[in-house]
Amino acid sequence: MNDESFRMLELSQQGFYCSQILLMMGLEAQNKTNPDLVRAMAGLGGGIGFCGKNCGSLTGGACLLSFYAGKGSAQEKEDSRMRKMIEEFVDWFEKEYVSLYGSINCDVIYGGDPVKGKKRCPQIISMSYMKVKDILNANGFDMSGNK
Repeated sequence: MNDESFRMLELSQQGFYCSQILLMMGLEAQNKTNPDLVRAMAGLGGGIGFCGKNCGSLTGGACLLSFYAGKGSAQEKEDSRMRKMIEEFVDWFEKEYVSLYGSINCDVIYGGDPVKGKKRCPQIISMSYMKVKDILNANGFDMSGNK
């Protein structure tokens, strides 16, 4: 288990959800904390507020890409590559997990079975984080926040 996987497991054991873990990893890569943002990301856990809809790793991954490439103030501009990066991530996620589990929805991925969730979700979170990192790197983004 690498350091990132260990950290994700640690965050999971602390009670954070998939979407929160992904953003926390991005924040930590920049040596930042933002409890308000982390708290807001809980709304994506369990398939959008635990409704079983789109997996929080999918929506959290899109948010993590936006964390690096999105507009954050009136003075900033959205990076022109952001939407393409999110599209690439969503396409990858659908290909990976629809073929494995038949859906991108939480209720199908773990079928309401917490045991399945404990087996499947950590891998999905880890693979999603690696894919986001790959996409960011391929587009010239330094996750540490340095230009």
